[in-house]
Amino acid sequence: MRPFAALLLSVLIALLALAAPTGAQTPPPITVTSTPDPYAGLSIDELAARYYGRGAVTIVETMGTYPEFTRYLISYPSEDLTIYGFMNVPVGEGPFPVVIALHGYIDPAVYGTLDYTTRYADDLARAGFLVLHPNLRGYYPSSSGPNLFRVGMALDVLHLMGLVRQTGGLPGALALADPGAIGLWGHSMGGGISLRAITVSPDVRAAVLYGAMSGNESWNYAKIQEWSGGTRGRAELRAPEDVIRRVSPIEHLGRIQAAVSIHHGTTDDQVPLEWSADLCQRLNALKKSVECFAYEGQPHTFYGEGDRLFVQRTIDFFNRWLRGG
Repeated sequence: MRPFAALLLSVLIALLALAAPTGAQTPPPITVTSTPDPYAGLSIDELAARYYGRGAVTIVETMGTYPEFTRYLISYPSEDLTIYGFMNVPVGEGPFPVVIALHGYIDPAVYGTLDYTTRYADDLARAGFLVLHPNLRGYYPSSSGPNLFRVGMALDVLHLMGLVRQTGGLPGALALADPGAIGLWGHSMGGGISLRAITVSPDVRAAVLYGAMSGNESWNYAKIQEWSGGTRGRAELRAPEDVIRRVSPIEHLGRIQAAVSIHHGTTDDQVPLEWSADLCQRLNALKKSVECFAYEGQPHTFYGEGDRLFVQRTIDFFNRWLRGG
């Protein structure tokens, strides 16, 4: 090496030595941030692995006293939300079989606790069933919370079912409830939520699905997009196909242990009759206990003679499966 080059190298080495820190230092850790999975916890399998039933149902006030039953405003915890609704308790000593009744979609801005399904809840109470009718999340005065694929609303129902199982028959709001005899009744959106609940939980003995949404979430949210003019359902339709399969009850019908009663009007212009026919065929193929009725000329919400027949069939079905007679 030439003398000048050697001298230059020596100077550079000396300068680097002066610039070096006096003690060894560990490089700062690399922080990796990841976007939370928006679909975590929504699958049928994940919902089935959870515990439901912490807390208690509370009577807020008496809403009305009638010859056959008393109606109360109630509240209960679901996740970190407070859910309200009404409870019809028949006159008598009990214990009474329990039916959880779920309303369909109503614009939350015009919803009232005593909605259009109140008459069905009252008919069931007159027939001797203790009826719980929650205002699902987002419906005043219930809290609002996450609800992708309406799983949040299903959680509200699963928590209420858990409370019946844990506290039914004990001192408190559910003292007259039979914790071993739980049924679900759901119309439209409420029918779809009921289908998810019976796919998740073995605690339901019988479920009535009335003009119910499908267990196929792709079908549901394509229709919701249509109904809403594209304002609702966009997030669900963006979900990957594997997520759709994991969250759709139609892919998990083998889990169902409840007896199922399906009712649909032939002139329903909101929820296709074919959806109920498809579910009926699938449940029959799986050898599940299912009965299926089509009501000639009846729309999405029944009226007149068809409605009276539906109510009688509903009462007969719940008597058979919740009372054993």
